[in-house]
Amino acid sequence: MLVSYGGSGLVELDDGSRRPCKFKRSVGRPLCGDRVTVGRADAESVVVTAITPRRNEFVRVGPRGRKQPIAANLDQVLIVVAPAPEPSRDLVERYLVAVHGLGLRPVLVLNKAELMDTAKLADHSPLHRLDEYRALGYEVLETSCKGPPGTEALPAVLDGRVNILVGQSGVGKSSLANALLADLKLQTRELSRVTGKGTHTTTTTVMYALPCGGRLIDSPGVWEYGLWEMTAQELAAGFVEFRPLNGRCRFNDCRHAGEPGCAVRSAAERGEVFAWRYESYLRLLEQAG
Repeated sequence: MLVSYGGSGLVELDDGSRRPCKFKRSVGRPLCGDRVTVGRADAESVVVTAITPRRNEFVRVGPRGRKQPIAANLDQVLIVVAPAPEPSRDLVERYLVAVHGLGLRPVLVLNKAELMDTAKLADHSPLHRLDEYRALGYEVLETSCKGPPGTEALPAVLDGRVNILVGQSGVGKSSLANALLADLKLQTRELSRVTGKGTHTTTTTVMYALPCGGRLIDSPGVWEYGLWEMTAQELAAGFVEFRPLNGRCRFNDCRHAGEPGCAVRSAAERGEVFAWRYESYLRLLEQAG
């Protein structure tokens, strides 16, 4: 499924052709990235008769703090940040916790890298921490759609994978998609058969075919990515540096929030865990209730 709007969408068939489709009410609305079974509706369109079980879903928080799936069957999540708009203090941690919780691989992409030399960033900005994210094992790429370093580092990372671009509105996700997709106008022309829009838009989640053979899903921007309700253990699992400390706390149900004999807190005090990451965990834990 390339895109779905309400009760209709655009599906790619096994032969590579793309057809408008409708959804049976009894089947439900597929997600972008879903594999589906279709039957012929008429000479031009098909109808979705079944949705194949998903390997995973990427979700964000909808109304009332509930999970809102926006894409399915992903391999990798590209978390795009930029000096403008500057990410909030814990935005990257929220994304990383979510991505790890969904069993997906995160990649951090600093877009608009050409602005870093002149940007007036807050002291607590995560953009000061890029080398520390690398030290934690995360792949961090720097890109620009207006000059060096360009976008040359991205195709090798995207190759052969189903990828989704996520991030705040205004960080340049659509510009990255334009740079990566030489035939974007051709692909959006096919989308216009369903949407009536002939230009690229990210008011919904859309999947594109990459020249390298992978897939790129462009998602609507958000101002602040929120987490759904989760336990302290689920939240802690999203902090990769806590994992070697599993089982070393005095209490099995330790929340790592000041309990006696907490191995995570002790590691942070000794400098074995970055203090700013531990403080971010505590803030997210407090917000989780």
